[in-house]
Amino acid sequence: MATKVHMEALSPTMEEGRLVKWNKHEGDPVKSGDTIAEVETDKAVMELVARADGQLLKVMVPEGTTVPVGNVVAWIGKPGEKVDGDGAAAPAPKSAPAPEPQKRAPSAVRSAPEPQQRATSAVRSAPEVAPADVTRVKASPLAKRIAKEVGVDLKLVQGSGPGGRVVKRDLEDAGSLRTADGAQRTPQEVQRTAHGALRTPYEDVPLTQIRKTIAKRLAASIGPIPHFFLTTEIDMERAAEAREALNKELGEAGGKISFNDIIIKAVALALVQHRACNAWFQEDHIRYWNEVHIGMAVAIEDGLITPVIRNADMKSLRDIGAESRELAGRARNRRLKPEEYTGATFSVSNLGMFDIDQFTAVINPPESGIVAIGSVVAKAVPDGDRVVVRRRLRLTMSCDHRVIDGATGAVFLKTLKQMLENPLAMLL
Repeated sequence: MATKVHMEALSPTMEEGRLVKWNKHEGDPVKSGDTIAEVETDKAVMELVARADGQLLKVMVPEGTTVPVGNVVAWIGKPGEKVDGDGAAAPAPKSAPAPEPQKRAPSAVRSAPEPQQRATSAVRSAPEVAPADVTRVKASPLAKRIAKEVGVDLKLVQGSGPGGRVVKRDLEDAGSLRTADGAQRTPQEVQRTAHGALRTPYEDVPLTQIRKTIAKRLAASIGPIPHFFLTTEIDMERAAEAREALNKELGEAGGKISFNDIIIKAVALALVQHRACNAWFQEDHIRYWNEVHIGMAVAIEDGLITPVIRNADMKSLRDIGAESRELAGRARNRRLKPEEYTGATFSVSNLGMFDIDQFTAVINPPESGIVAIGSVVAKAVPDGDRVVVRRRLRLTMSCDHRVIDGATGAVFLKTLKQMLENPLAMLL
């Protein structure tokens, strides 16, 4: 009996997934546990594995399609076993020999449906896999129009849009572009076309799964959660000197300690002293955490994700630095596991590297607080009867007023400021 391959919930918050790539194709042999497809969830690109042995009989969903969790995306069964158009499996004929597995084709090529399958397509529960032109390239309508006008072969253009989609900027930014007959086109020719007669007032780009999730999470945060904000300015001179000394001691092979690593450590230690800020708001109770897990906001190509440094209060700066670099790298490659980006008790968002002086961050529910870190800059400040230049940082804490009162947040920030202004306080 053929086995259905469902779109699985590959992350705790996943409601639908976009099928990025089929690693197995119709006719390929499959073993239980094999990765048959890659799926873009609301947070990362995950592997969809087979739950049965046999042959991949039928692919129900083409690459690039978004499918709700639970829908059937393929069938696995015995060679020659038929799958009816209504989703039911029919036993393979006993007298008929199993067909030879078809050769692997490029991902853009799909097998045409058999006559019997076409006849029953009206009652199919999942979309039919339509035959595709081998020259089909994923591209925005505007990119296609520009390419057609100047004769550019889109198959030779590397796409930077969602799922490798070719967009207008890919045509404008390329050093040179080649037409189907081998001729060259300069970026200037493409730009004149893009901004000339074919210019359109806008371009619609479908939401990625992560952008959909961000939209839902922000709506669930900034609306229902009563935010208030506390800002303080911190003297980072001693922290900067400590960082320089540590990095000199570690050397080139030891990895570098960043200001962000120092801030994560200080936030974690301050939360140990102020458990009221290390809390989750639940519908009928507040959960106060005895463990400190810091969410670290990381910008990726099409959104934001927050990998978690677990038990950050118990880790050294060197360990925090190594782990944060590892997690940030895999976050940008969309390779984080669900347990690596869930379960934070408090978050840190740092835009200092983008020369942002100060900003406010949106709380990531069910957490009750997040600190927004600006850039460390040299400022002239009074020191008795003279003026000196010191490295300073502005930090803003967003608080959920249902959990954290103004005075509670202020006392937490006072402790955090003391630790950053005197790094030796972290050793107490």
